[in-house]
Amino acid sequence: MSGHSKWSTIKHKKGAADAKRGKIFTKIIKEITIAARMGGGDPEGNARLRQAILVAKAENMPKDNIERAIKKGTGELAGAASYEEVTYEGYGPGGVAVLVEVMTDNKNRTVAEVRHIFSKHGGNLGENGCVAWMFDKKGSIVFDKSEVDEDELMELVLESGGEDVKEDESQFEVITDPDSFENVKDAIEHAGFSYILAEISMVPQTTVKLDEHRAVQMLKLMEKMEDNDDVQHVYANFDIPDEVMEKLSQQL
Repeated sequence: MSGHSKWSTIKHKKGAADAKRGKIFTKIIKEITIAARMGGGDPEGNARLRQAILVAKAENMPKDNIERAIKKGTGELAGAASYEEVTYEGYGPGGVAVLVEVMTDNKNRTVAEVRHIFSKHGGNLGENGCVAWMFDKKGSIVFDKSEVDEDELMELVLESGGEDVKEDESQFEVITDPDSFENVKDAIEHAGFSYILAEISMVPQTTVKLDEHRAVQMLKLMEKMEDNDDVQHVYANFDIPDEVMEKLSQQL
């Protein structure tokens, strides 16, 4: 399993601090707004909007906030900023491949901030296309190994259209095609299986193992990227042993 998946589940387990909840809401509202702008305000016919709403509900965002964001995107309400979607690519410590997805109303400001975070934490901003080829867009559903039977999970995933089940020291990760993600997720929920995290993600084809020193740098880079107001998602192909990941996550 990729380090990004481990990092995402640890953050999910720890929960968002109250001080950061407003920032999380801001990112989700941006996603809902642009999804509605691009594909319309009906989630039944707009898969991207439907997924954004599911994320909003998982974060306990008030229904009024969701509805206002949709209306801003469709033009029913004034005040929607003219956001542009941009993906930056680069390298982290140890040659880790990093994708940074942003929504910004000022590309010059954002690229300067992203470049600074890379350079400050042992990485560098690269050219377009330098690492994107290392990732595939996939559905990712993560389980604690102690909470689910592997054979039952594999059978259910394959029957519902999933692609694979990956395993590491403590977790199973179900991989799906993006188009099959909701079907697989619904089947899992219907079967009563409890997952830690479910998202559309950029899954790396290969991973880079890091020692503890570089792991510290990498996790700080991830944290600072995700803390930036313009950054929506950060994906990376690092791999860190579970015990090191847990130890370091408590220090961040």
